Amino acid sequence: MFEIKTGCHTTCDGITRRDALRVGALGLFGLTLPSLLQMQVSADEAKDVNCILLWLNGGPSHIDMFDPKPDAPAEIRGEFGVVETNVKGTRVSDQLPLIAKQADKYSILRVTSPDSGHETATSYVLSGYKFTPAVVYPAFGSVVAREKGFRNGLPPYAHLGGLPFGYGTAGYMGSVYNPFEIRGDPNAKKFSVRDVTPPNGVDFARIERRRAVLSAIDDQQRRLEAARPIRTMDEFYARAYDMVTSPVAKKAFNLHEEPDKLRDDYGRHTFGQSCLLARRLVEAGVRFVTINNGGWDTHTDNFKSLKNRRLPELDRGYAALLKDLHGRGLLSNTLVICMGEFGRTPRVNSSAGRDHWGQAMFVTMGGGGVKTGITVGETDANAEMPKERPITVEDVAATIYRSLGIDTSKAFLTSDGRPIKIADGGTAVDELF
Repeated sequence: MFEIKTGCHTTCDGITRRDALRVGALGLFGLTLPSLLQMQVSADEAKDVNCILLWLNGGPSHIDMFDPKPDAPAEIRGEFGVVETNVKGTRVSDQLPLIAKQADKYSILRVTSPDSGHETATSYVLSGYKFTPAVVYPAFGSVVAREKGFRNGLPPYAHLGGLPFGYGTAGYMGSVYNPFEIRGDPNAKKFSVRDVTPPNGVDFARIERRRAVLSAIDDQQRRLEAARPIRTMDEFYARAYDMVTSPVAKKAFNLHEEPDKLRDDYGRHTFGQSCLLARRLVEAGVRFVTINNGGWDTHTDNFKSLKNRRLPELDRGYAALLKDLHGRGLLSNTLVICMGEFGRTPRVNSSAGRDHWGQAMFVTMGGGGVKTGITVGETDANAEMPKERPITVEDVAATIYRSLGIDTSKAFLTSDGRPIKIADGGTAVDELF
């Protein structure tokens, strides 16, 4: 982190007139600070792979989804059956019939984790680093933002659905690389994104007038500071302005351009329309999109909750996303991941629910050049522990970064100058490459 000091006068609360105008101009659109958009354009474009992460917040039940055990006792296998997929020998829950038909477009990883706590496991799985209160490690999307930078004037990292337990940020790297948060509901009839749509009564003529005033003050200050070799933040304010007025950005967020039939295929619910929006965003230039889909903490009425809402919505949205990306030729350069912070206890509890269980969980990956239609690893007869080929959370992180073309041996510096590597060891799952 660094601080730019100038010779201009401040108000009694320490805010310069120049800064006040900047904040005021950006505040029109709900932008807190353009630090969100202060991304460095990457020099490494060798492997230009996007990523869409479907984050199932709360801990999805692996045994009721991608690791069913139909031969286990009733108190283990639960109320669901299995369905054959379009990949011979691979079966999933019978509550996922649409995803079953797209099994040739993703692979299933049997993952194990020592952490079964919501907050700490979320931090762990989203970064690849075990939780420590001393350091907040950056999420995958923030690393991508730093390494890859802007494309088509759009932020490199976008987040829908709120940050799970507050994680998914840039951590020690600083707020510059935090996600562009989309807080509205894409399924709402009047959905718009506050940072790319001016508020009612504010037209772009008024925006331009404010920008002109700001520009005049900037010009004057630049003349006063001409001898100072300090890199200013002007380019980032310009990007903030460009994004809120950019036709590319406005078009990317306009779901009404999509045919009704396609929107129906994704599902007319928040998750389905979020998946569709994610596809539009990567198509327009966003590099990493996370969709936070909550409600998977099924300590009680696990089967009712999953059957009535969670699984049907996931089934429709996830399947449509894979099919749509494939049909548009985007799946080959878009990694699609589905995972949560841990699995659920194989044994059903007294409340007809399943509790936290990190020892066995699933991660599915497809697109982005990884091999699909395979399952790597196996759990025991009751889906309690890895039986063979255990995959760690660190391995998952290494696999994600390898697919995205990011060198995990590279280190970033913390605010106190300590170097931390992008990944905490781990070995990419070679079977996927």
